[in-house]
Amino acid sequence: MTVAPVVITADTVATDSILIEEITAPVAAENHDVIHRLTEDDFKQAAEELGVDVPTIKAVINIEAGAGHQGFHAPGQPIVNFDLTMFRRAAARQGINLNKYKKSNRVVFNRPDSRKYGSYQAAQHERLKSAMSIDSIAAIDGTFWGMFQIGGFNWKKCGAASRGEFIERMCKSEHEQLELFVNFIKINGMDKYLRKKDWAGFARRYNGPSYARRGYHTRLAKAYKKYKNQSTQ
Repeated sequence: MTVAPVVITADTVATDSILIEEITAPVAAENHDVIHRLTEDDFKQAAEELGVDVPTIKAVINIEAGAGHQGFHAPGQPIVNFDLTMFRRAAARQGINLNKYKKSNRVVFNRPDSRKYGSYQAAQHERLKSAMSIDSIAAIDGTFWGMFQIGGFNWKKCGAASRGEFIERMCKSEHEQLELFVNFIKINGMDKYLRKKDWAGFARRYNGPSYARRGYHTRLAKAYKKYKNQSTQ
């Protein structure tokens, strides 16, 4: 089953929840007919912006985005994880009672139906599209976006001027997703830990207090060693 992508236009934005002018440009599948993957130049640019070597940025991407670091489900459709709990909280902040939408927007409140929509990601995009029709701010803020799964509520901390710009860039390319991630690291003051190769310091702030139990710091150190060795061969 083919699922239509989330398209942000004046018609799909709930005018009672977000200003139309905040959406800086429409996000439409026809504007993105190919998935633009990360390149060596992207790694070098990110490393320069953070003041680190390329093996460091590759290690962080490998651990925080996974070895495959896929940013897209399909052209113009970034990897998304719609989180119902986060959506409920965001909707509550908007003063929205979601109970009246449980029948008209069932897909939002049900578990992702991979069988019906063809894949887990297709199901998540369908949930997001339906949630957008309820309230665009809550839907964006209640979703984790791209290869680094950045919460939409962090759009300002990624250096975006608006939620619209955040989504537009997420839908454009893996380069843009990486740039948003780099901005997030810099704005939150985590780049200094990467420059010092303080993997525990970085992981504590990026992955949270459970970082040690989940071994993020040791995995980062191991990945860095691997990429460093490759760069000297």
